[in-house]
Amino acid sequence: PGQQITFCFYPSFQDLTGIESMDQCRHTLEQHNWNIEAAVQDRLNEQEGVPSVFNPPPSRPLQVNTADHRIYSYVVSRPQPRGLLGWGYYLIMLPFRFTYYTILDIFRFALRFIRPDPRSRVTDPVGDIVSFMHSFEEKYGRAHPVFYQGTYSQALNDAKRELRFLLVYLHGDDHQDSDEFCRNTLCAPEVISLINTRMLFWACSTNKPEGYRVSQALRENTYPFLAMIMLKDRRMTVVGRLEGLIQPDDLINQLTFIMDANQTYLVSERLEREERNQTQVLRQQQDEAYLASLRADQEKERKKREERERKRRKEEEVQQQKLAEERRRRNLQEEKERKLECLPPEPSPDDPESVKIIFKLPNDSRVERRFHFSQSLTVIHDFLFSLKESPEKFQIEANFPRRVLPCIPSEEWPNPPTLQEAGLSHTEVLFVQDLTDE
Repeated sequence: PGQQITFCFYPSFQDLTGIESMDQCRHTLEQHNWNIEAAVQDRLNEQEGVPSVFNPPPSRPLQVNTADHRIYSYVVSRPQPRGLLGWGYYLIMLPFRFTYYTILDIFRFALRFIRPDPRSRVTDPVGDIVSFMHSFEEKYGRAHPVFYQGTYSQALNDAKRELRFLLVYLHGDDHQDSDEFCRNTLCAPEVISLINTRMLFWACSTNKPEGYRVSQALRENTYPFLAMIMLKDRRMTVVGRLEGLIQPDDLINQLTFIMDANQTYLVSERLEREERNQTQVLRQQQDEAYLASLRADQEKERKKREERERKRRKEEEVQQQKLAEERRRRNLQEEKERKLECLPPEPSPDDPESVKIIFKLPNDSRVERRFHFSQSLTVIHDFLFSLKESPEKFQIEANFPRRVLPCIPSEEWPNPPTLQEAGLSHTEVLFVQDLTDE
């Protein structure tokens, strides 16, 4: 029974992805733990050339050049102890800190042989980014630079396509300076303004698989860690590294310096792209001129087909309009007959509660009929509507005083009044105004 349920995925998965091979369908679903939504999205991303965001190959290298020896590096060291008390506390705590970190490193090193680091396998990079964003906002508030909501590879691709700087921030949850950096530096208004207007900003925690993968590529030495990446010599290259607890003004100065020092590369790349685009446009124009004679004949034939198709559609539209008009008239006549059948009988002339009404129609003809005072004005409207010579849409007006009778339910009159409530006398002359064209 479990196997039957598993194979029920195949027809719908084949329809959504277009994969004909059943073995390939099974293999793809197994890679995504039988999550059909993730498998379909990953397949569509692959067809569109978008990097996989559900189960990217863990061995895929990040295409960033970090071997450039001209990388600008700025490291902020922790302040040295001051005064006799500070140095005394520092020297007393030094053996304990050394022992603690040594034991911790030995434990982590031994743990790698027993259990592989779960961060080494990236299964949901977008989920890692979203999780870090939520935890950041819960701890430091919503006033922060705009996070790039995508994978690191997607951020690189967008920065390359848009020819923009990409600022990467790796967050060390356990580092003592991370909290102060995020709260006082990264969330400073002037820093937010600079980052949002001049660059893309991607951030993640190194405790997350996606952040750990980026950490292995950039090889940071300490936290907080920032890396400026841009397109340089047709490769995405790290052009600046900022490490350690840096203050807002200093961060702005360093980022501005890095951008100013490398702006010429982006300008050069833009000029090269424009030149390539112009060359491509020129080549396309030459190809179009060469094929103009062939396309001319095809265009003539296409216009002939379009003209025949246009005439055919026009004839069909005229025929459809005729049929629609016939249906409308037939429905209108049926509605008139139904209204006529539903009319209450006409009171006798001797009935003291009867009202004699003379209707003047738009074609100057007159119609006379008696109604009962207790009847609704809707009965008058239905009577006129049932007449063959009455228009499709009309309103009924009285002369003294001149007013429009509310014969049809509306917001003001959800229940039209009776003849007596409308103030009609025993003998009335009402005018029918044609509203068909309005």
